[in-house]
Amino acid sequence: MSGNRVLIHTFFVLLLPLVVAQFGLSVPAAAGLVVLALLWRWLIVLIGIVRPPKAPEIVLETIPASHFVEKVRWCMDRLGLEYTEQPWAGTLGAYYKGRTVPQLRFRTGLVYSVIGNSPEILRYLWGAYSGTHGEAAKFLQPTEDRLALERRVDRYGSNLQVWIYYHLLHDRELSLHAWGMHNALIPWWQRQAMWLLFPLQAFLIRRTFSINDRHYERACHYIEEILSDVDTMLADGRNSILGDESINYADIAFAAMSGLWLQPVGYGAGKADAVRLIRSRMPIGMRNDVERWMEDYPNVTAYVTKLYAGDRVA
Repeated sequence: MSGNRVLIHTFFVLLLPLVVAQFGLSVPAAAGLVVLALLWRWLIVLIGIVRPPKAPEIVLETIPASHFVEKVRWCMDRLGLEYTEQPWAGTLGAYYKGRTVPQLRFRTGLVYSVIGNSPEILRYLWGAYSGTHGEAAKFLQPTEDRLALERRVDRYGSNLQVWIYYHLLHDRELSLHAWGMHNALIPWWQRQAMWLLFPLQAFLIRRTFSINDRHYERACHYIEEILSDVDTMLADGRNSILGDESINYADIAFAAMSGLWLQPVGYGAGKADAVRLIRSRMPIGMRNDVERWMEDYPNVTAYVTKLYAGDRVA
C-alpha cells in the first residue's frame, strides 16, 4: 500500500469518532461505519495488488550528515546499486515517526520490506548480493573479526553523537544547519517544523543522550581509546585495520564514523555538502577536539583521508 493511501485511510479512521459524536449516531450506525472502513481498507489492498504503485526498487531513508547513514550509503555506492535517497530533517523521523535512520526499503514482488540499523542493513546487502556481485561484494563478508570491530566502531559512532550534540545544541543556527535547514533536498515543511520545534528537539536529545559534562567526558574517553588503538594498528602502513589485503566494510564503517569530526572531502559523496560543518564555524571546544585528534592520531587522519580520496565514489 502506498504512503498516500495509508495516510488517507488513517485520516478517515481518526475521523470516525468525531462523526459519531457530531451526528449522535446509534450503535448500529457506528458499526456500519466500522464495516465501511474495513471494506475501504480491503479495497486499498486489492488496488495495491492489481495496480501496484510506481516506486523505486530501493529507497534509503537518511539524515544527510549521519555517520551511520554514511556507513551504509558508502557500501551501497561501492556495490554500484541504484537507489533513491530520501532525506529527513534532523531527528524529526526518530521522535515523531518512531524510526531512526538509516532505513532501507526494498521491493520484492508485491511486498515492500524495511530494515533498520546499519549492521542489519549490511548483513542484508551481503546476503542479497554476494551471489550475484561476486568479488565486488566480498568486502561485505561478515567474518568474526570484522563483526567484532564493527560493534566497537558502532559504539564509537554512538559516543560521537554525544560529542557532537554536546558542542552544537547550545547554538541553534549551527544545529539547524547540521540538521538540514539549508538543504533544498529536504521537504520545506520538515525544515519549517524543525525550526519551530527546535527547543523541544534539543530537550529530547539532551534527555535521550544524557548530554552533560560527565557523559561528554566519558564519550571522549572512549573515542580517544579507539582512535589510539586504531592509530597504533595503522602505524605499519597496512591497507586494512585488521591487516587484510584490501579494505572491507569495517574499514568503511570506521572511516564513515571518523568522517563526522574530520569532515574530509567527499564525505557523503556530495549528499552531505549542504550540512557540512566548516571547521572555522565550529564552536571553539569542538574545533579544539578535532585539531587535537588530528595531531594525536596522525595515522587515523591519513587513513581516513586516503580512503575518502581513493575509494569513496558517488
